Amino acid sequence: MPADFTSRRAPVYADVPDEKWNNWRWQLSHRLNSVEEIEKVLPLTESERKALNSSGLFRVDITPYYISLIDPDDPDDPIRKQVIPTDKEMVPFTAMMEDSLAEDKHSPVPGLVHRYPDRVLMLVTTQCATYCRYCTRSRIVGDPGATFSQAEFEMQIEYLKHTPQVRDVLLSGGDPLVLAPKILEKILRRLREIPHIEIVRIGSRVPVFMPMRVTDELTDMLQKYHPLWLNIHVNHPNEISAELAEAADKLSRAGIPLGNQSVLMAGINDCPHIQRDLAQKLVRIRVRPYYLYQCDLVEGAGHFRTPVAKGIEIMEALRGHTSGFAIPQYVIDAPGGGGKIPVMPNYMLSMSDHKIVLRNFEGYITTYEEPTEYTSHDPKTCAYCQNKRPEPGQAGITGLLDGERMFIEPEGFELLHERGGVRHRLKDEHKWQPLGIGSGEPEENL
Repeated sequence: MPADFTSRRAPVYADVPDEKWNNWRWQLSHRLNSVEEIEKVLPLTESERKALNSSGLFRVDITPYYISLIDPDDPDDPIRKQVIPTDKEMVPFTAMMEDSLAEDKHSPVPGLVHRYPDRVLMLVTTQCATYCRYCTRSRIVGDPGATFSQAEFEMQIEYLKHTPQVRDVLLSGGDPLVLAPKILEKILRRLREIPHIEIVRIGSRVPVFMPMRVTDELTDMLQKYHPLWLNIHVNHPNEISAELAEAADKLSRAGIPLGNQSVLMAGINDCPHIQRDLAQKLVRIRVRPYYLYQCDLVEGAGHFRTPVAKGIEIMEALRGHTSGFAIPQYVIDAPGGGGKIPVMPNYMLSMSDHKIVLRNFEGYITTYEEPTEYTSHDPKTCAYCQNKRPEPGQAGITGLLDGERMFIEPEGFELLHERGGVRHRLKDEHKWQPLGIGSGEPEENL
């Protein structure tokens, strides 16, 4: 474990005994959420004071540990901006949405989002250790009245039992690691009883907000349910402390692979040098950068948004300038529920039927000669192709490439072109059955 990461404790907590400070339950029960409490740690700006005194604002709670990482003399501190609200949250912006990712639309049962064919997002709580001001689920997160009931949990489990294509379950919320240990273990045990679920993942910001939660008791319990993966959420190098490094070390030693998901935000981490430092410090504590998200179109987060071009600039500054495994994938989680769409600089400049033209991070331009003879992979003789079909309705672009379909139509496309609804022989649907492309089979036989 790297020895050069430091610890910080705000002066107001100097007399708190270590046994209390390092107790995650003490941290939860002493969170700060009012003007009076926060001003004991740092002076507030008028914008922050106005926001904290406003009604209807997204919930505020900050652990003593996390607020101690803030430089009290810097109103632009990157950690401060993530958890202390300003009056900018109350300013609407174009395309702002309550549920920008259409998660509710893709929920077959309460608290379960089935967006992709083989995996689901399982929301197990609406509570967090600290609340991020850009939270994409602020419509429910932080609201005790929105917590999922035992009956809804049973509905989630029943759906998973009867949906055999699901092989990967991501636990999120809220934050699963704020749950009582017995409840979290019950969830993991119930999931492991379902034979077709291969992978369980946990998405958590608790190791960042409250690293003392990662106890030996927790890691001993988690490793009983392998294969289990955990993604944390670090946005800035200042969040990587000695305590986080120790928590990551404990999780890694328990055999839990660690990834990091961060959000690109104006005034916090919209700098190529900050992002490179973040990536390199993460891999030093054995956390692999996984995603860099474009900020969602969620209510209250307009002042955090950057142009997509800024993300492209950052990716340009990472590729070739640090190790490949230290480079996250820059994605836009598509508004309306389209899922994560990767975005990156253009490295392929041109192509012909025998050669492609590429450039590297330095601007060096080269060519790659295509093979003159290539026998195409035959899906009709491949056992994997025959047995691993995409789920109906979600084949997407790969379905076109596999030959299952010749086109994808927008909703209502056929009705739009009916021109009055008259049906005649020229509109015979059999004319659009594939005759020899790909598998050569009609779609209904696939």
